[in-house]
Amino acid sequence: MVKPGRASIKRGKPSYFMSILGVTLVLFLMGIIGLLTINGRKVIRSIKESVEVQVFLKQNAKDTARERLQNYIAAQPYVNEIKYTDKETAKKEWVKTGGEDFTEFIDNSLLPSSIDFKLKAEYMDSAQLVAIKSDISKWPVVDEVKYPTAVVEKMAANFKLVSIGLLIIAIIISAVVIILIDNTIRLAMFSNRFLIKTMQMVGATRWYIAKPLDIRAVINGAISGIIATAIVYLLVVGLESFFDGFKKLRDTQSLLLLGFVLIILGIGITVFSTHRSVLKYLRMKLDELY
Repeated sequence: MVKPGRASIKRGKPSYFMSILGVTLVLFLMGIIGLLTINGRKVIRSIKESVEVQVFLKQNAKDTARERLQNYIAAQPYVNEIKYTDKETAKKEWVKTGGEDFTEFIDNSLLPSSIDFKLKAEYMDSAQLVAIKSDISKWPVVDEVKYPTAVVEKMAANFKLVSIGLLIIAIIISAVVIILIDNTIRLAMFSNRFLIKTMQMVGATRWYIAKPLDIRAVINGAISGIIATAIVYLLVVGLESFFDGFKKLRDTQSLLLLGFVLIILGIGITVFSTHRSVLKYLRMKLDELY
């Protein structure tokens, strides 16, 4: 037979399972948003760095002049990748993409040699491209500098909207996450209101009452953050096993930072909500607890 004292103690003990579960689910949602934000930025950067600038050389360009220009372009801070395409290579690439081999009946002048390079993402905007084009065009060996102007202009406008959209979504989700975690902890603390009030009535100080609950909140928040991080990581691994493209998007440093943020967020909000709930019940009168 269970003694009444022990039964009341067991009923007074808080149940942390549902609290940890609720916080873990909410942090997992936050992790998904963080993952989408990280990968979205990497996709945007990858698309920006795929735009190619072509520097077409004059027909009578000498190799020494071409090499000087190529070395000059390669030394610029805006260059990500660079290559030289001679006339024969240009012809092969043209035919490979489905173009007709017209060199059997006319000369090869329509496919001049070129220096092709891709820009770093931070230099991919219309103003900087115009300046780069103007600088390279001054070289006597250069016939024309081309890049997809319309694509660059649309890309800049669309990516700006996407970035603003991601920021707004992240802010909204962050606010929702904080509110949900706060409500979850407050609901879990509701069952301990009589225990908190009883300790106050027998002379326990606020710090003495709040300390063990705050310590437990730190533990619960850390557990929730670690579990949420593990689930996000397993999700990433699962996606990479089904879609090869996700492997290229992996950024280990960003994933570690995301996991750290989830753990700190879990601890911070859990401790804040727990301590606030304790103070709330300490200020309430006994009759208000019912």
